[in-house]
Amino acid sequence: MKRIKDHVNELFKKIPDSEQKELVKQEIIENLEEKVYDLMAQGKEEEDAINKAIIEFGDIDEIEKELGVIQPVKKNMTKLDLGFSIWGSALIIALFIFINFYYTPKIIWFVYPTFGVLWWPLSMFYRWLRLK
Repeated sequence: MKRIKDHVNELFKKIPDSEQKELVKQEIIENLEEKVYDLMAQGKEEEDAINKAIIEFGDIDEIEKELGVIQPVKKNMTKLDLGFSIWGSALIIALFIFINFYYTPKIIWFVYPTFGVLWWPLSMFYRWLRLK
């Protein structure tokens, strides 16, 4: 079943070539083909059986760990996000203040959109605390 082989090859393309990789791939392909034949024996169409077998198989995160694939470490960018949101909010609020006092100095309205803009750094602050 070419589609199953193609799917398994796609899953394993990040893993460096080795004998162990080929053995695991072959075992997975055999298991998926067996699952497809079982589903077809239960009355499913071949295409539906292949789709169901692939979906039920899922991903290979555990297998990658066993084969020694190093997962890339994600950088914690929350501090940078927080700083960006603070500076961005400050600039937006300064723009509101300028527009307010330049065009309508007798009516103080910049306070209202300021509350809306402050949700951005506040949400980034809580995200930073949670991931800290």
